[in-house]
Amino acid sequence: MNTRVIKLLVLILIVGMFGFFGYSLVTKGKNTDVGDKAYNFELPNYEGGTTKLAEYKGKVVIVNYFASWCAPCKEEFPELAAFQKDYGNKYPLLMINRGETIDRIKKVTENNKEGMIYLFDYNAKVAKRFNVTGQPETFVIDKQGVIREHFNGAITEMQLYNWAKKYDN
Repeated sequence: MNTRVIKLLVLILIVGMFGFFGYSLVTKGKNTDVGDKAYNFELPNYEGGTTKLAEYKGKVVIVNYFASWCAPCKEEFPELAAFQKDYGNKYPLLMINRGETIDRIKKVTENNKEGMIYLFDYNAKVAKRFNVTGQPETFVIDKQGVIREHFNGAITEMQLYNWAKKYDN
């Protein structure tokens, strides 16, 4: 192979690597996790309007990412429904779906008889800000808007209650 072509390929590779690392550094600060102020999102809701995280300022808030096709999500749903029934008025539970339609969720939740607060993150913008890697994933946000817990996997009503109570001071 021609030496000139090899030098050009090496140069392109080096420029590409610097570009990738530069992009990584620039976008790094946009993600949040435990100990950070939660990203103040606004998402479409089940009723057709929008819901903002800021509406729950001064309350301990539970955020749960789920999908209707996700087996662990289906397993944890009765626990989340029980939490909503027993503690939802005091500790709002925001159920965020990534990528499915409102009609799909209405069908699988039988018109939301549990009274859950369903939100829709169609383009996964909020999921990226919260570093969501799958479902189910649950976050506990304290009264000051700081993420205190980030849990991957199915969760129980008592785990949620204990976390919410822990940060309710």
